[in-house]
Amino acid sequence: MDIVLGMAGLLVVVLFSLRRWLLRREIPQQQAMDFNGELYRVGNAAIARRHCTQAHTSVIVMPGFMENFLYFTEFYSDPDIELILLTSSDYHLPVNHPRFSKADWAKPADYPAGTIASDAHMLNLALQHLCSCEHIRVHGHSRGGAVVLEAARQRPDLFESVEVLLEAPVLPQAKPRMQLSALLLWALPLLLPLWQQQPINARNRPLWGSLDNPRKRELIMGTPFNPRNAAIMLTNLRDMHNWTHNTGTDVFQHVRRGAILVPDADMILDTHSMRSSAQQAENLQLIDVPGGSHFVIPDYPDSIPPVSQ
Repeated sequence: MDIVLGMAGLLVVVLFSLRRWLLRREIPQQQAMDFNGELYRVGNAAIARRHCTQAHTSVIVMPGFMENFLYFTEFYSDPDIELILLTSSDYHLPVNHPRFSKADWAKPADYPAGTIASDAHMLNLALQHLCSCEHIRVHGHSRGGAVVLEAARQRPDLFESVEVLLEAPVLPQAKPRMQLSALLLWALPLLLPLWQQQPINARNRPLWGSLDNPRKRELIMGTPFNPRNAAIMLTNLRDMHNWTHNTGTDVFQHVRRGAILVPDADMILDTHSMRSSAQQAENLQLIDVPGGSHFVIPDYPDSIPPVSQ
C-alpha cells in the first residue's frame, strides 16, 4: 500500500512539474510573411503599418483569440488602404525578420498583459498616432471585437468619427458556445501539445465550418502556434470571461457608427446571446450572416460592408 501511495504521489509531482514547464514553454512560430512597412513594439505586443503612398482609408485590424493578423491581410489587400495590424500581448508577430522603429508614444499600458484592456490601449495608440486618413475603420474579429469596444470605452474621443466593424465578436453579457470547466482550463497546457500535433481533428472539426477555402484551412492549422506560450492563452480565456460578465451593454454608447456581423452557424460563440447583446447597440447595424461560421471573412466576404472612400 505504501508503495502504491508513493507511486501515486510521484505521479502527481511529475504531472504538476510537467504542467508548470509547459505553461511557460516557448511555442514555435509557424506562420509569418514578408512585410513592407513600419513595426512598433508596445510592451510584449506589436503594431505594424503597411506602406501606402496614396491611402484613401485607414483600417486598423484586431485579431481574435489565438489568431494573428494574417486573418485580415487578404481581405484588405487593396494597396490604397493604409492597413494597421495589431498583434496581441505575448503572441508571435507574423513577420519575417522584423525590424522595429522607435516611437516615444509606443508605451505599454498599466493593464496586465494579455487582457482586453491592455490590447485596447495598444489599439488606441495606433488610432491616435498612426492613422493618416480622414476615414477610419476599426475591424475586430471575435475577441478583437471586445478589444474594439474596450478601446472606445477607454478613449471615446478617438471614436467619434470612426467606423467600427465587429465580426463574430465577443460581446458584453454574451457567452461562448461551450463553457470551459476549471479542470479543463488547468489541463490546457497539457492538452495543447496534442492539439498542435493535429490542429484540425475529429473532435474540433465542427468548430471551423467549411474548410474548402485553402487560406482558411492554412490559418486554422496555425492557430495553436500563434501564442508564445500556454500561460497567455489562460490569461486570455479568464479575462474574456471576466470582461463579458462584468461589462454592461452601455459600452456600445461609445461607438457611433458601423456594424456587428452575427453568423448563425457560429460553433465557437453562442449566436443567441451574441445577437441579444448586439441588439443593444443603437448606433450599429446588425448584419446576420446565414450559414456563416465563426470566420465570416473567408466564408462570406461579401457580408463585410465595403470600405468607404
